[in-house]
Amino acid sequence: MTDTRTDTRASAREILRTLVGRDDADFHEGQFEAISTLVDDRRRALVVQRTGWGKSAVYFVATLLLRRQGAGPTILVSPLLALMRDQVAAAARAGVRAVSINSSNAHEWAGVLEQLRRDEVDVLLVSPERLNNPSFRDEQLPALISRVGLLVVDEAHCISDWGHDFRPDYRRLRDLIATMPAGVPVLATTATANSRVVTDVAEQLAPAAPATGQAAGPGVVTIRGPLARASLRLGVLRLPDSRARLAWLLSHIDELPGSGIIYTLTVSAAEDTARLLREAGHAVRAYTGQTDTAEREESEGMLKRNEVKALVATSALGMGFDKPDLGFVLHLGAPSSPVAYYQQVGRAGRATENADVLLLPGIEDEAIWQYFATSSMPSEHKAEAVLGALGDAGGRPLSTPALEARVDLKRSPLELLLKVLDVDGAVRRVTGGWVSTGQPWVYDQVRYERIAAARLAEQQSMIDYERTTGCRMEFLQRALDDDTAVPCGRCDTCTTAWYPSDVAVAAASAAAASLDRVGVELEPRAQWPTGVASLGVDVRGNIPVGERLAPGRALARLTDLGWGGPLRDLFAVQAADATATAAMTSACVRVLADWNWDERPAAVISMPSRRHPLLVASVARTLSEAGRLPWLGSLDLVGGGPEGGSGGNSAYRLAAVWNRFEVGPELAASLAPFAGKPVLLIDDLADSRWTLTVAGRLLRRAGTSAVLPFALALRS
Repeated sequence: MTDTRTDTRASAREILRTLVGRDDADFHEGQFEAISTLVDDRRRALVVQRTGWGKSAVYFVATLLLRRQGAGPTILVSPLLALMRDQVAAAARAGVRAVSINSSNAHEWAGVLEQLRRDEVDVLLVSPERLNNPSFRDEQLPALISRVGLLVVDEAHCISDWGHDFRPDYRRLRDLIATMPAGVPVLATTATANSRVVTDVAEQLAPAAPATGQAAGPGVVTIRGPLARASLRLGVLRLPDSRARLAWLLSHIDELPGSGIIYTLTVSAAEDTARLLREAGHAVRAYTGQTDTAEREESEGMLKRNEVKALVATSALGMGFDKPDLGFVLHLGAPSSPVAYYQQVGRAGRATENADVLLLPGIEDEAIWQYFATSSMPSEHKAEAVLGALGDAGGRPLSTPALEARVDLKRSPLELLLKVLDVDGAVRRVTGGWVSTGQPWVYDQVRYERIAAARLAEQQSMIDYERTTGCRMEFLQRALDDDTAVPCGRCDTCTTAWYPSDVAVAAASAAAASLDRVGVELEPRAQWPTGVASLGVDVRGNIPVGERLAPGRALARLTDLGWGGPLRDLFAVQAADATATAAMTSACVRVLADWNWDERPAAVISMPSRRHPLLVASVARTLSEAGRLPWLGSLDLVGGGPEGGSGGNSAYRLAAVWNRFEVGPELAASLAPFAGKPVLLIDDLADSRWTLTVAGRLLRRAGTSAVLPFALALRS
């Protein structure tokens, strides 16, 4: 056995040196132990090591050693496109033939499958979502599993309910692991797992006895190292508001070392911040989940080549993004847990002696955490509605759009819920949509309550990190249950604040002007939602051009950095109805002044609002007076007005407002002199836009030539 391991070490070291391009390279502590566990012992291993330690080297070296022994290709489950791109490039440097199958390269799938058939692939990278694609799952995956040499689950904390980035698709890997042939090694890797997550993942990796389902044979080898990052200099700078944070960034971005990442909590914050920095002459780009795939890839390359100072990013730029010399990571707003924060700051200083990490928390952080926490938790009522709809279909597959017409859930939450039900065995994705398996399903309320409580504890821990007087790196290590944690001697609490706190006057003015920017486009609906006829609304296909809204405007989005804050306060559940402030109505007037409409509106009409009548009336009156336009009044409510609250999917929202408004006799009489003229339609908050769409259709049918919608706020 000793001779075998000696031979393995020599061969592994040779591959490692090719991988890193250095003749003197050798293994970090734990690396060869992990490789030998996979290659010599053919066992299952969980590797928990800090970012930059070299987890990818373990699976690339192990892959080549196993391939030399005649093993089949490695299947590497990887969660993000950016991570896949880096892994394919790293594999090529080691002489590993790696290919990927993901949502961005569908045109290459046939060629990849042919390469696999010819055994010309060493590593196949797939997303967890791809594993449940019906054709891949049923046609390609069984053949792959029969000859797989190694299964690697990267960012394995996603498997666990307790992981900071839990994904339902990852839970499906438990079933995949259970189907692995005997003797095929399995490796799971992560840099962000506390003891609870480690235990959970190890239990899911453990081989099960066929008859009992209980763990059988040798257990999982867990290789866990210290998580301290000696290169990082941590700090927290508390500033009063978003204006001060942006002004600080404008003042000091050029002083941050090298190039880096500026993280924000929302898409609009990333886009607004990037725009402000570009206008001030800084080379930055926005990078979010809404950024085009080709643009994302281009931006990653620009950052790696130091062609930009920073990417202003959401968490879409996260796990596995590899730029070893990244000089800084700065957060405008805090992630919801120290574990998530450690994962993001771990992008910096992987191959440099020094990198700066600074957190600028915001007063709005907790509200944003709460929104994302609640949106990711399945509802028992909605789950039962989905199962009921699939059961009523009698085994006929229902597509996601078809389900939207039967269950009042927006697309993203519905897809998330279907994934949860799928991995729980209650539904199955097939060609054409989803079917019920008929298996009994019980809502696990205790489990979700435990997860919700854990999330709240993590949020409090993040607040504690911001306020701690102890070592910040030690705090993060202990949050991940690293018992090697000791004071780092580098952070702002171990020494003194290493960052400036002053703000240049010009920067403060620029930030204030940027945050005071007003006006976002309100895009008109062009199509009726699929399946709405089943809810009693007899429309389908395109909305006739003569009944559509014209492009509109809103003062701001609720998620915007500037006016988003005052608008969030205005529309908070507990907020009382009141007239708009002078500053807000002045801002609305500025939106109209900048609106390049095809034809100036001839009159103002308002929506009847049950929650904010004073607010809507004050805005309508102000715009009427400022534009010297007659305010003709509002549409009338029918039968008490729309049913239900905001949110929900398009089919249900349209059904809730259909036939709930009318052009009453008084408004019709006032409107008659303006036949063939455009009108301005005022509302408070635009969410689905179906209220405005239905109202606009009524006004177009009443003779107006165009309806220009204006809302105080867009929900997102």
